[in-house]
Amino acid sequence: MRPAAGQTAVVTGAASGIGLAMARRFAAEGLNVVLADVEEGALDKAATELREEGAQVLARTVDVGDRACVLALADAAYETFGAVHVLCNNAGVGSGAEGRMWEHEPNDWKWAFEVNVWGVFHGIQAFVPRMIAGGEPGHVVNTSSGDGGIAPLPTASVYAVTKAAVVTMTESLYAHLKASHARVGASVLFPGPHMLRTGLWESHRNRPERYAKERPRRTPYRSLEKWEAAMRDAGHEVEFTPVEEVAAHVLDGIRADRFWMLPQSEHSDRQIRARSQSMLDRANPSYLESFILD
Repeated sequence: MRPAAGQTAVVTGAASGIGLAMARRFAAEGLNVVLADVEEGALDKAATELREEGAQVLARTVDVGDRACVLALADAAYETFGAVHVLCNNAGVGSGAEGRMWEHEPNDWKWAFEVNVWGVFHGIQAFVPRMIAGGEPGHVVNTSSGDGGIAPLPTASVYAVTKAAVVTMTESLYAHLKASHARVGASVLFPGPHMLRTGLWESHRNRPERYAKERPRRTPYRSLEKWEAAMRDAGHEVEFTPVEEVAAHVLDGIRADRFWMLPQSEHSDRQIRARSQSMLDRANPSYLESFILD
């Protein structure tokens, strides 16, 4: 499809970071934007800024893990703008799990899956049938990560597992849309190629009570700033990709009907080759060796 003025884009996790950058980019192209986020204060601020810039905005506080909430979002989007052409299932959280997998709290997994996996599924079910029925060109973008989407970072295994699921879900969605001869495309987004300055590092601020930690953390949550300082102290300079660059990549990918929204990266390419070769050789995953030796 060709995103154009008068069309409508829905973005979850839109109050900050990648989501807000995508919403801004769509608005700059003249699209109406529907912002959904669980963080009400940040959402109100983002919506106000976009309206001041001339955008047509609908903002809704939404917990994407709550199916009824996402269905209500779809109702509001269609009632306000009449159609939806772009859906970005972007909301995501880090689980806050510590230690080895067998030491994790079940609530860490339940929360991460509810947002990162069920949230994408709820978005697909709430919007895609209406997008197909509308008969106009459309596109769905599901946000994954190099962590899990390409190969897991075992120290963030819960997040990796959810993001691997997003890739498979999007591959399946793509096949279902093609089999249905729908005018709606699908893509999986791998933000990058470098680190991103987003609120993902502080996901715990929005953790719902129903998935509260069952025991105190052994170590404090580490902010992005603290992690960056620790890496610098260890002699590693960290590169960052501006979220605006990610948003531009998404827009270009939609225009090109590109399934793999995967920016050029030697690091990612090495991971893909190493993992694929391990599978072809029926060999143990030596690409995880540096983590195994920790």
